[in-house]
Amino acid sequence: MMRTDTEIKVTGFRALVAALGDVQAEKFIALIQREPFDYTPWQRTLWPDKSIEEISQAAMKQRRADQLPEN
Repeated sequence: MMRTDTEIKVTGFRALVAALGDVQAEKFIALIQREPFDYTPWQRTLWPDKSIEEISQAAMKQRRADQLPEN
């Protein structure tokens, strides 16, 4: 199931609030908006101990889980 942009933003913000709390989640968003961010160099160091194949398999597993119908 493909999520809309709005659904992704809402889910992401909820995850931030759950992990950081309201105030720190808002601060995180403000920090991200202030600083230029280049995804490419960041993602190269995201999982240094994982191979491309391991990352791909994890992504496929997550996608299958996301596609399961909810009860």
